[in-house]
Amino acid sequence: MSATVSFTAPTEYGPQDITLSYARVGTGEPLLLLHGIGHHRQAWDPVIDILATEREVIAVDLPGFGGSSALPPSLPHDLPTTTAVLAAFCAALGLDRPHAAGNSLGGLLALEMGRENLVRSVTALSPAGFWNQAERRYAFGVLTGMRRAARSLPLPLVERLSRTAVGRTALTSTIYARPARRSPEAVVAETLALAHAEGFAETLRAGRTVQFTDDLPGVPVTVAWGNRDRLLLPRQGIRAKRIIPRARLVRLPGCGHVPMNDDPALVARVVLDGSRARAASAPSVAPAHAPGPRPLGAKPS
Repeated sequence: MSATVSFTAPTEYGPQDITLSYARVGTGEPLLLLHGIGHHRQAWDPVIDILATEREVIAVDLPGFGGSSALPPSLPHDLPTTTAVLAAFCAALGLDRPHAAGNSLGGLLALEMGRENLVRSVTALSPAGFWNQAERRYAFGVLTGMRRAARSLPLPLVERLSRTAVGRTALTSTIYARPARRSPEAVVAETLALAHAEGFAETLRAGRTVQFTDDLPGVPVTVAWGNRDRLLLPRQGIRAKRIIPRARLVRLPGCGHVPMNDDPALVARVVLDGSRARAASAPSVAPAHAPGPRPLGAKPS
């Protein structure tokens, strides 16, 4: 069920009034879900029902995306400010150090919340921030092109394209490995979300200098990467593992940059496993032959 909450965020630019849109479902330990740039919280819809069997799931529209307004003009859409806003959002909802799972920009934000000790565990799916400069420029160029296309396409054309597998592939194959599986309604909604995202340009601009370089020794971390990610290349997961040595690094076979729709059961399993981990026993990379449960179909890198 969709809702909004207004609160005051104590940012480095002073207290600011913020309103965010979110959905909340399920019972158990809280799990905060964070989407990528230009997307919206509905990106998590394919996995929410599975996650909600074990967790109280809170999927939020980031500032300037989906149903959430952009930050006030005095605030930059940068990593420290957005992290402070998310911390205040959690406080407003009474969430005491939730688990966090994020995709792309959301994965980077989840890691930053872990670095600030704001969450119990982190699961980052193809997180931003582990690129080299050439890879960052490539990704930002692709994102800019996607945004330009979404803003230029008339709605009747988007709706017509969404009704065929070929059309859905044309609209979303950059982020999904199996775009034909996406429902027509979801394709239309996320194309409109990208076109109308108030925070897109400012968030992309702020990301030009972002590089995640810190270990998270006190927080269990899972980093998962689709082996068919065409936006943030899978080799960036190896860099993430070097920076966060105790992280669990998982491959997502057959998945693209936004894997929740490509393989919902696998992604939900990875997120739930990540939220069950404890800092004292957080593993390094488990070898492929290691005993014990691991996400179905996923092989540690």
